[in-house]
Amino acid sequence: MPRTWSSPQRPAEHAERSLVTAILDGTFPPRSKLPAERELAVQLGVTRPTLREAIQRLGRDGWITVRQGKQTTVNDYWRQGGLNLLDSLVRHSEYLPPSFIADLLDVRRHLAPGYFRTASERSPDALLELLDGRDELLETPQAFAEFDWRLHHGASVASGNPIYTLILNGFVTSYEQLAALYFATAANRLRSARFYVDLEGAVRGGDVVVVERIVLEMMTESIDRWEDTIGSSPETVLTPVRGGG
Repeated sequence: MPRTWSSPQRPAEHAERSLVTAILDGTFPPRSKLPAERELAVQLGVTRPTLREAIQRLGRDGWITVRQGKQTTVNDYWRQGGLNLLDSLVRHSEYLPPSFIADLLDVRRHLAPGYFRTASERSPDALLELLDGRDELLETPQAFAEFDWRLHHGASVASGNPIYTLILNGFVTSYEQLAALYFATAANRLRSARFYVDLEGAVRGGDVVVVERIVLEMMTESIDRWEDTIGSSPETVLTPVRGGG
């Protein structure tokens, strides 16, 4: 039976989002070919130029491979996709594997000690400025989530390695959602508040090894706390975000 497509609001975004959904739900599985441009445009209810725009975006992000004069191929996106896929995947959380959140947190566990250590070596004053607002931090999940994001993002910038920042930026949608849930638990807010104090002390002391150790311990502990207090099912934890991709 032919797939039923919803009518577009923003045509290019509609086409892109619909194709991503079709890839994730198996309508167009990895290594399959997309229908011819004319046929696919009719199915999606968009013009061919609009479809081409959506196809270009999907090719850029690694969902598909586009070759001139040949049918477009759906990629094995877990192996061939780029960082931009993270945002799209969070928007389709019902299709994520159970290990997605644990894997995401594990990536942070490996990255964060590196950019905090380098930032404390290169720009300790910038780190201290980021930590300066912790005393006025409101006792709310949203306030902690926003502070924690600014701290990690700012530390990645202060490290002087822009790749850290680009990687973190790929996590921003999922980070915001996960952090708000994590900090909904008072014990997690209290533990992070102690972490901020310990981190500030290590930065002021100029001991980059201690900075790295404190961050690694906190990132490791936060994974355990997440699993104990929230769980790890993406479908129940992450809220699909409506919009492009």
